[in-house]
Amino acid sequence: MESIIACGKKYRIIKLLGRGKGGYAYLAEIEGRQAVVKIIHHEPCKFYSFGNKIEAEKRDYERLRKLGIRVAALIDIDEDAEIVVKEYIAGKTIIELVRDGGSTDMYLDQVREMAARAKKAGLNIDYFPTNYVIQDGLIWYVDYECNEYTEEWNFENWGIRYWSRTPEFLEHLEYLKRHPERAIGVNGIQSES
Repeated sequence: MESIIACGKKYRIIKLLGRGKGGYAYLAEIEGRQAVVKIIHHEPCKFYSFGNKIEAEKRDYERLRKLGIRVAALIDIDEDAEIVVKEYIAGKTIIELVRDGGSTDMYLDQVREMAARAKKAGLNIDYFPTNYVIQDGLIWYVDYECNEYTEEWNFENWGIRYWSRTPEFLEHLEYLKRHPERAIGVNGIQSES
């Protein structure tokens, strides 16, 4: 795919950033600016059920913004084509940092602050490290996913397992080696999470 039309604007596709539960995200360019173009898919997901994905994107973005969580800005939504256009945050993802042997220690307070804000509103966000980009010492949540809060899926009980070279993290890297078709994305990292 060389380009895509969203909201009457033509975006030139640069590369596939990743495939998630809700869609395919592409780095794109329009009028000399970069953006992320997310094309919603309706592929089955064995561990997650969806309602209206476009409505969820809009609702969840507003929730995150109101909570003061640092999130990639929503630029546009083409409801008919099921395409979301959002700000591109350039930088290394947390999963890349961990994969390359780096420490996330300096970012844990930031993600815990995000988690506290989400919990106060009765929500969990997706703490998988592909969803966090580092830019100028700050982490940005580049997904919009929010779910009702449960202890099982909070940062301390689930997400933190993937923020260092834990057995779960290493198992995920092995999975990507065995399934190279899944190892796409920002600098070669992608996940189903």
